[in-house]
Amino acid sequence: MKPRVTEHEHEPVPGLPAELPAGESVVWQGAPRWTSLAVHALHVRAFAAYFAVLLGGRAAWLVSTGLPLPRALLGCVGPLLVAMVALGILCGIAWLAARGTLYTVTNRRVVIRAGIALPTTVNLPFGAIDAAALKVRGDGSGDIVLQMKREQRVGWAVLWPHVRPWYLRDPQPMFRGIADAARVGELLTRQFAGSVQTGEALQPAPARAPVVRPAVPATPAAA
Repeated sequence: MKPRVTEHEHEPVPGLPAELPAGESVVWQGAPRWTSLAVHALHVRAFAAYFAVLLGGRAAWLVSTGLPLPRALLGCVGPLLVAMVALGILCGIAWLAARGTLYTVTNRRVVIRAGIALPTTVNLPFGAIDAAALKVRGDGSGDIVLQMKREQRVGWAVLWPHVRPWYLRDPQPMFRGIADAARVGELLTRQFAGSVQTGEALQPAPARAPVVRPAVPATPAAA
């Protein structure tokens, strides 16, 4: 029986483009939930509500023209199928994006491997990170936003959808829809602080040591 080959089989370490250097170790890895990407990155619920309004309006208009309700509803079947296909495509994109994504935290850096057709790996040394913000939802899942130093820029389009929405001029990478977000946030804070204190960050530590701090209250939010 032939061994199964995956699209990431070439990675020497899962989620990383190369072997870990001496003294570096992986402390956490995880992936986003595809449902979270669908809802919060691709806005499937908003599109579903939009299509529902359109279908309701079409049905009401058909009834107003004198058609009986059964025939009016039958006239909505075509647009309903189009809406279902559109929502299915969005959900498929979210599933593929989650399947190809792996978030990694080591004792020196954060790594985001993402991409559907062309996987890309982005290394974010602790020395390049200025702050982090944690958002926890009611089910314990949530997002972690990484605010980069001004001199450290990352491509918004390269990281999407793993980047804070609308921050085009100052892109902020994100861990999206990860389970047990509060625990991962605490772990990242400890690793960041320990790396700066021991001088192990991949980038030189500044005179004023940066602190991973919550930019927004880390309280549970509605899903």
